[in-house]
Amino acid sequence: MHTKKRKGILKATKGFRWGRKNRIKLATTAAVKAGAYAFRDRRVKKRSARALWQIQLNAAARELDLSYSKLIAGLKKANIGLDRKILAEIAQKQPKIFAKIVAQIK
Repeated sequence: MHTKKRKGILKATKGFRWGRKNRIKLATTAAVKAGAYAFRDRRVKKRSARALWQIQLNAAARELDLSYSKLIAGLKKANIGLDRKILAEIAQKQPKIFAKIVAQIK
C-alpha cells in the first residue's frame, strides 16, 4: 500500500478506539464502515427530525383540544402551506400565534 493512501486512511480514523486508529487493516475497514454509516445516517437524520416535529406538534395541538392528524388535515383543508418544521417552531416559541393558526382550522 502506498504511503499517501495509508496516511489518508489513518487521518480518517484519527480518534478511533483501540487498534482501529493505527493498524492499517483495522483502520481500512473502520474507515469504510464509518463512511457507510455516515451516508445512511444523513438520510435517517431527516426522518428522525420529522418524527420529532410530529411529536412536538401533537403535544401542542392536544393542549388546544385537537389531535395531530386533525391538525394536519385542517391545515390542508384551510390551504395553509406551513410545513411541520416551521409549525413545530411556532408552537414552541410562539404559542399564541400557534393558537391563532389552530383557531383558523377549527
